[in-house]
Parts: sequence; structure tokens; C-alpha cells
Amino acid sequence: MRDLFARFGDDDPACACDPTFEDDRLVLDAADCPGAGDLAAEPACRATAVGALADREADAVVARTDRLERAYEDGAAALLVAAGRFAERVTFHDERLAERARRDPLGAADAALGRAGPPGELVAETGLAACAGRVDGYDDALRAFVGPAIAKARVATRPPPDAALVETRDLPTGATVRLYADERALRTYHLEPVEHTFDEGELGTLAEAYGLLADFAVGEQAHAPERGADGHAPERGASERAPGRAVRRVADDGDPVAALAAALRKHTRGYGVLADLFADPAVSDVFATAPADRNPLRASVDGERMRTNVRLTESGAAALASRFRRESGRAFSRAAPTLDATAETAGGRVRVAGVTDPASDGPGFAFRAHDATPWTLPALVANDTLTAEAGAFLSLSVERAAAGLVAGPRGAGKTTLLGALCWELPAATRTVVIEDTPELPISALQRRGRDVQPLRTATDDGPGLEPPEALRTALRLGEGALVVGEVRGEEAAVLYEAMRVGASGDAVLGTIHGDGGEAVRERVVSDLNVPASSFATTDLVVTLEATRTDAGTRRRVESVEEVVAADRFESLFRVRDDELRATGRIDRGNSTLVASLARSNETYADVRAALADREALLAELAREDRTDPEEVVAVYADRREP
Repeated sequence: MRDLFARFGDDDPACACDPTFEDDRLVLDAADCPGAGDLAAEPACRATAVGALADREADAVVARTDRLERAYEDGAAALLVAAGRFAERVTFHDERLAERARRDPLGAADAALGRAGPPGELVAETGLAACAGRVDGYDDALRAFVGPAIAKARVATRPPPDAALVETRDLPTGATVRLYADERALRTYHLEPVEHTFDEGELGTLAEAYGLLADFAVGEQAHAPERGADGHAPERGASERAPGRAVRRVADDGDPVAALAAALRKHTRGYGVLADLFADPAVSDVFATAPADRNPLRASVDGERMRTNVRLTESGAAALASRFRRESGRAFSRAAPTLDATAETAGGRVRVAGVTDPASDGPGFAFRAHDATPWTLPALVANDTLTAEAGAFLSLSVERAAAGLVAGPRGAGKTTLLGALCWELPAATRTVVIEDTPELPISALQRRGRDVQPLRTATDDGPGLEPPEALRTALRLGEGALVVGEVRGEEAAVLYEAMRVGASGDAVLGTIHGDGGEAVRERVVSDLNVPASSFATTDLVVTLEATRTDAGTRRRVESVEEVVAADRFESLFRVRDDELRATGRIDRGNSTLVASLARSNETYADVRAALADREALLAELAREDRTDPEEVVAVYADRREP
């Protein structure tokens, strides 16, 4: 192919890139090229790319070495394609201008625009004039998405043009984040992973160490026992240490071994650039929109949606899909094109929702971070999700075996509140938690002495019990509280039957989509086929709302309603004048639920006094910032009755 390009004068001895086409991409093998395929900096490499595009278009131009990959897409690819068309067509009229267009498309466009006749016409017809007019120099025109060869994502190294730097901060992974503001677009979350600071020699060490990992894996598999002495599979410690061993084997004196090993581990044992993004506590969500290799990731940062300078590669998106499928044990394919799973990153646990062909143009993902520290009710009071008065009512209701549903739209914080309510259950209560995707703070509860048994329910594409059978199993696992991650299918009938006959013995809690008590009842009775008489066993419905503000998304309790009949609700707390306020029903002595919370030796007034004490305690914990589980559990140990 290079002989073909030579007749156009493109075979520059300063460039040894070998161009080939892969589908709709021009790929430059720059492994032996002194210019390394850097089209912004090397006119000779630029000439090879433009020459290859003389009679064939491409959506992207990718330059690869054994250490680094540069992807020129969108406007950069359009400029190179236009330059190829112009050079090919203007050769008949002006060979020198054609040669300049290959090496210096911007200069050729400027020269042609000042001329009459065919060159001036062609520069407009081919689109070169328009492409050149939108940029300022090659650093702007040929901004590449760059990444080490081992990475499954590419990062635009240059900041967006005309954007103002707002903030810079460093992450625990060694990455640097810069926030840029642009009045015409979303703010940019500009990530520089630590591996992008490595020089050519260090990138070479990284590539060599990557090559050794396959040998290490074969050796470990051959010598590792199938089972340990305790009958369990061997620990993964050796596998986790392999990247460090590989780097030390090939590192030169002066190489940053620890940083190189961490980068290698991140891209082979971890989740690559996702580890950097979720190492930032300000990042709550990351979105990879299909086709993932053509759309930059977007992120929610302190509640604000931002664009990023990161794109997954096509192979990177496919590798993530394969890994989530393997680790979750669930299908993720054309036959089952959706996925709901969790992943453990260095920044903590992340929930993954995925979609792929034929429901999407390839794999697309939404990642949501779980809070490293589980939320407690005092913490939600402190951040104004609800008031101490409403929190006290929920706390006492849960403690005294109420049956409640937490409702609201997606992203309103239903699971967060449900998890916080789990800490309000009496410490001695046995709790069975039923979820299809782990989200509730089960491990944290267990570490702090709570008896919590998780049950995983099956979806159409994965292992586990079917939801109705999971509920029946839960009832056989011992009397106690039931917590259902989401009430959404045929298990609802089993759940309400358990509530009706009092089979659980303690609180029954769950989340459900719905906006208020009436909407929840409609969903349970009409959509989930639960008899209206059974729904009446629900004691309360808590509804959350999520609203956009200048500071981001505001999540809070919008109402607390008690169920007083199969089809009638009474508000106990509701947002009025932008504040969650009591309706007065409890104070007037009209709440049937408060009356039902009274123990055999208590009056309604006694329950109100207990609510007042609980309110004071929650307000004190929130005010003094004593809201983490360790502190709350210690305080509750003194509060609870034996």
C-alpha cells in the first residue's frame, strides 16, 4: 500500500507509518515510525494519513505504537478526510498545492482560499475550507484521544478550546482532575490518569510488563491447587501481586515501579479509567452512551452533569461487557441485552446497568457509586433529606414492627433511605434482605453485630431464587424483619400474604416506584395483582422526590402517609412552603398508626413522648455530626430496651 501512496509524493522517509483500513477506520501502524503517528506534531505522519484518505473516507484515524494509541475522531477525522479529497482533486491543477495539503492542510486551505479558479472552488467543495475555518492551529484541529496500548479507554490530553480552568485536584489513584467552564456547553471534567504522565521509556516498561502477565497467569494456573485445605478455592493474592512482579522484572533504574505496577493492575485486574473516576468522591454517576467508542463519558459531579475528556474504546466496551457477564453470572448478549450488576472498584462498590445489541448500538453503561460510608437516619437528617421529627416517627415505626414502603421516582434516594431504616431495627432482630442486585449495606450491618441474612433473587438472565420462592424461603429462615430491595413483580402477592398473617413477626420494608400513596396502591393492586384488602396491611408510605437546583439534584422526603383503609391515606408529614412539616394529625391524637405503636402498658400520649425523645436524639446526633454507623450503633445501644 505504501507504493500506492508513493506516487502522490507521500512516502516521506521521516514517516514509517503503515496505513491500513479496518472497517470505517484508517489505522496507522506507527510502531517503527520516528514520529509515532503524532499527526498534530509530525507533518510527515500527517501526509501519510491524508494520502491514504485520497480515495477512501474514514470515520476515525487511529495511530498505534506498541506503547501508545492516538485516536483522531469527529472534527479531526473530518479535516483529514477533507484534506485527502482536496489533495486528490487539486493535483491535476496544482501538484505543489496538493503536496502541501497532505503535509499542511490548514496552510493549503488558507492558500487556496485566496485564489481564483479550480483550487478556490475545490477547497470549498471538498469541505476543507469549512474544517480549517473552525480551528486554530494543529493542536486544536488534531486533538487526539490518547491512551497506553494496554488501556481500554482514550483520553483527550488537551483541554477544550476557549474554556476557563475552574479547579484542579489530585485523586488517590495519582490522577489529576481539572474542571473547565464554557458558557456555550456543559462544564468539562478533564481527567489526566497517572499513566499519561509516563515518558516513552516508562510506557515501554508498562508494555513489556503487560506482555509478561500472560506467562505469569499460565504458570500460576499450572501450579495452583484447585482447592485449599479448607475446601475453598485458593485466594487471588498471587494474581493481584502479578502486575508488581511483572513491572519489577523489566523495570529500568529510575522507573517509578509503584506507579507503573498500579497502572498495570488498574488496566488488567481493575476497571481501568473507571477506577480513576470513582476514586473521586464527588463523582456519583458515570454514563457510557452507545456506541461507547464514539461518545465521551459523562459524569455527575456533586450533582452536576458534566462531559468528560474520556472515551472507551470499542474493545474496551466489549471487555467491560464480558467482565460484568462473567463476574455477575448473568447473561449479557443479543439474547439477553440488559444487565444489572455490581462491581468492586478501588473507590468502592459501583452498581452497573448495561444494555447491548440489539437493544442498543453496542454496549452502553450507567455506573452509580455506592457511598463508602452507609447512610444512617441521623445523616439524612443532617443533610435535610428529612426532618428530625419525621425521622423520629419512621425510627419508632420501624423499631415497633410497622410495614412500610419507600416510594419515589428513579434516583430519588429510595434505597438510601431503606438502608438507613435498617439501622433503626432493634439490634437483636434477625433480618432477611431480599435483593436481585446488592445495594443495601448488608456487610456494614453484619460487621456491627446485626444478624442480617441476604437472599439473592434471580432475574431472567442469572442465578438465584425466583422472587416468590425467595420470600417463602425468607419466612422459613426464622422470625424477624423482612427487607425487600424492590417490590415489582409476582413476589408482591407473597409479601402481602406474609404481612396479612403476620408471618414476619417484625417490620416489613421495601421500595417501590410510585408518587405518593394513591399511586403506590394503584401499582400494587392493579399492576401487581395484590387484593385491595391485603394492601390495607401496609402501615405507611414514605415518598421521596428529586428536584434539580442550581447546586445539583436535591433529594428529600416529600410526604409520609399512613394507610387508614384499603383505599384511604392520611398525611402525617408533607412538604409545604418548601419544608417538610407535620400535618398535625399526630398531635391531635388522630393517627391510627401512632395508636398501634403503643405497647400494652402505654397510652397514645406515651408514644408521643417517645417520639419527642427520639426527635431530640436524632437532632442532637445530626447537629454534632455523629452520623456514621459506628457512632450511631453505640448511641443506639444505650437507647434500646433489652
